[in-house]
Amino acid sequence: MSTIHLFDDSNNANDNRLGDLEKTIIINNLMEVPFAERDELWRDTFLNNIAECTLKLAETEVVIGPDGFPYFQLESVPKDQNFQAFVIKNRLKDFVLPKGFGIAINTQNENPDWIFTYGDLVNYFLNEEFYTDESIFSQKNEQTTIGKDEEILVGQPSETILPYHVRTQLREFLDYYGVKNAKIMLIARNYKDEEKASQDLVFNIVANQFRTEKEFTNIMEAIGWFLPRHYSYIGLDEFAVENGFMPL
Repeated sequence: MSTIHLFDDSNNANDNRLGDLEKTIIINNLMEVPFAERDELWRDTFLNNIAECTLKLAETEVVIGPDGFPYFQLESVPKDQNFQAFVIKNRLKDFVLPKGFGIAINTQNENPDWIFTYGDLVNYFLNEEFYTDESIFSQKNEQTTIGKDEEILVGQPSETILPYHVRTQLREFLDYYGVKNAKIMLIARNYKDEEKASQDLVFNIVANQFRTEKEFTNIMEAIGWFLPRHYSYIGLDEFAVENGFMPL
């Protein structure tokens, strides 16, 4: 991983308070469990406690991961040492989400203990859980286009689906990779049948905007890093749905 230094907490000292002591002890104990012994119970316990425990800000605050995205580095709190405390839940809104970071925990070890994408953190901010198993979004193996005769409802994703900071990060990312004037809409499928109803985010991104099919595929896959993992999304020609797209 390559490194960059972006953290400036000089204006946020009061917000960098200690987290829940009990949760911090739980997390420290979990970190002692060998990787081979970390089962589903370990995972659930970790995810239920990590957001509110106290963690240490790493000396190198941000790294660029193998996937090319930036990750804020946090470590388990050391014993009998002074350190700069960091509580994930307390810093999402004011720092992590506006910066566009994921979070990597204990990358100083041979194997990091956990990696949260930006979308994982967005999901926690919205739903107080990093991963959501059931939702109204389409299953990932369902159709990724809109059928010719398919009836859909068209709207815009609300702040509770796509917060301002997520829109900003997506817009800047897409602009950097050549998708100018990115637009978005939210579609509802099978809306007349409550049991089958689902929804998808739709971007005005199609393959002929890129030099190769691989470039298009890479961009579409990269969008997923910014979104909760249960979100489904597709790319569609801007003029395929009348009055559907709005600026991202």
